[in-house]
Amino acid sequence: MTAAVQKPGGSGVKLQYRLDATPQVGRATPIVLQFDDITEAEGATVRLRADRGLTIHGNSTLTLPKGKRTTATVVVVSEAEGLAYLNVFITQGGASSAVSVPIQTGTAAPALKSTGEMKPVPGGDSIITMPVK
Repeated sequence: MTAAVQKPGGSGVKLQYRLDATPQVGRATPIVLQFDDITEAEGATVRLRADRGLTIHGNSTLTLPKGKRTTATVVVVSEAEGLAYLNVFITQGGASSAVSVPIQTGTAAPALKSTGEMKPVPGGDSIITMPVK
């Protein structure tokens, strides 16, 4: 499972996820979400939203009980090749977190190669200078 990065000031709920199949256009892809560290008496809530080109099948709202690890399987269907995200919004005790789970359908776009040159600037930073064409 992949552990989502927790940001300071977030909900405090830990999220891990994994894709149980290789995403293909028009086919269901199960995504397993695992939630830990629910500490509030009323638990936590999760809202799921999909980017354009990705459809969630089933419930898009979850309730997480206090003190228990909760595992949920969400099924998404890609409508086209490319990269889309399943956005997971977690709320606990008035604090919120947002995690984007990447769903790559088909081949990834090739990385663009920079034609620039790395140069240091006063102050210790570096910049990439690019020639004008």
